[in-house]
Amino acid sequence: MKVDIIGDIHGCYDELINLLEKLGYKKSSYSYHHPENRQIVFVGDLTDRGPHSIKTIELVYHLVMKQKNARYVPGNHCNKLYRYFLGNNVKAIHGLETTIAEYKKLTRKEQMEIKTQFIELYEQANLYEMIPEVNAVVAHAGIREDLIGRYDKKVKTFVLYGDISGEKHPDGRPVRRDWAQGYHGEKWIVYGHTPVKEARFVNKTVNVDLGCVYGNQLAAYQLPEEKIISVPSLQPFQANKFTLSHE
Repeated sequence: MKVDIIGDIHGCYDELINLLEKLGYKKSSYSYHHPENRQIVFVGDLTDRGPHSIKTIELVYHLVMKQKNARYVPGNHCNKLYRYFLGNNVKAIHGLETTIAEYKKLTRKEQMEIKTQFIELYEQANLYEMIPEVNAVVAHAGIREDLIGRYDKKVKTFVLYGDISGEKHPDGRPVRRDWAQGYHGEKWIVYGHTPVKEARFVNKTVNVDLGCVYGNQLAAYQLPEEKIISVPSLQPFQANKFTLSHE
């Protein structure tokens, strides 16, 4: 098996199409197939902030649920949109407002279709994906070695939000411990969640969220080749969204 693990898309649909084409996927009607039968794995945060969250949901749903040649793990933004679609009282901030604005422009029929698709996609997803064929674990915000194999509430919080301490930075961002520094496992841990300008390799972990929605790049990590493939973002560059550390 060969896989392409794609970082946080955040509604950057056009960049996703560009990346799939660069990776060698061929379009046939609404389907994308790779001549080498490679499999796509999405690290979550499909929506919010970017211009085309609805189209991104539709494509990922088709690849994962219909075509069945892709996998998807949820991110924290996915979790929030899921709760919104269930009718829970969630605040339309931190990017969710852009997805809701797109959603409200749809007809009632289209709204029901996209809502049903996303709920189905989210509910079938594992908290993280273990892919023994390429010796990898894919989790949105990463996962500590001692948590692999568990699916409890603590693990859910970790894979969605990272190793949060409960404290906050002055700007409101949660303080996160750098869990990757303490990882000494043999499996690759491939994750996203925190935007970095270049793929961040620490021990046998790699962060593939290259901040596409903030104007940098959309990236995929190829296994077993251990290779980063990326395309430039079409969004305005926002330098303040990137930090030198894991924060």
